[in-house]
Amino acid sequence: MSKQSAVADTRIRPLAAGDLETVIEIDGRHAGRPRRRFFQKRFDAAGSHPDGFIHLGIEAHDELVGFALLRVLRGEFGGDEPVAALDVIGVDPTQAGRGYGRSLLQGIASTLSEARIHSLRSQAEWKNSELLRFFEGAGFELAPRLILERSTSMPFFDSIDD
Repeated sequence: MSKQSAVADTRIRPLAAGDLETVIEIDGRHAGRPRRRFFQKRFDAAGSHPDGFIHLGIEAHDELVGFALLRVLRGEFGGDEPVAALDVIGVDPTQAGRGYGRSLLQGIASTLSEARIHSLRSQAEWKNSELLRFFEGAGFELAPRLILERSTSMPFFDSIDD
């Protein structure tokens, strides 16, 4: 499944095991540190359960310049239809502003359409304004659910009266 992208001299393609180091390198430029374990686990899981993951890359002039890792969720949180969760997307910062991220999202949309997956979800840190602007420009909207978080180092029911 190789697709020509909207940006000249690029193509969208599935990621292969040999792309792991480049993905780690591109992401590390954004994160400020390599997240080897995270990506190794994702690539391993995709190899073991290919129907549960979609990993795409964008090449420019035969060089990987961006990637996206998605999970396919079936029935999570009470849903009936499959949903794709965009876990991470990245474009080499030296290649920013060339439309590769947009082309990658177009490739994702095409791949999801072929798989009959009609919903794409993601999350972003509230303070990551660059990513939030990118998602907004791509048509993402706030979802009607909240993510709740708490520390697990304190007792769960200490403050609740029974």
